Amino acid sequence: MTQMLFPPTRPPEADSIMSSLTNGHPIEILLVEDNPDDAFMTMAALRQGKLCNVVHLVEDGLEALRFLHRQGEHADAPRPDLILLDLSLPRRTGLEVLAEIKEGPELRRIPVVIMTGSTREEDVVKSYDHHANCYITKPVDLAKFLGAVRKIEDFWLKLVRLPSAA
Repeated sequence: MTQMLFPPTRPPEADSIMSSLTNGHPIEILLVEDNPDDAFMTMAALRQGKLCNVVHLVEDGLEALRFLHRQGEHADAPRPDLILLDLSLPRRTGLEVLAEIKEGPELRRIPVVIMTGSTREEDVVKSYDHHANCYITKPVDLAKFLGAVRKIEDFWLKLVRLPSAA
């Protein structure tokens, strides 16, 4: 199941940021998260941000790949500007999804932020071996979790220049 959550909203101060980042178009974010509480908190933090964004939620790895390859019900899916990917997913793990994203030329430039509860060094190493752009362990504390998502937005969507979506 895919959901478009939090349709574009634009705070007044976002106009100058948006014009330089995405030519005035909302930033497309694909959130791949099977935990409803973590998905809700992530989307709430992104909604409170200063950028106009559209968050698409998929709840398992197979659905994420279908979204990215525009298959089935996702035939009209936009190419995300950023992917927030959990590692612990049903049907296809986050590492399997990451590997497929980074092996194909049409998807490999999309930044993938691993957002997971895992603190295992093995997961960190494997994520970077599969070319994750960064690895973040989800804080348990609500305020810290929201702060971490805001920092992701600040870095990846305000500071970094992303390639144009195809």
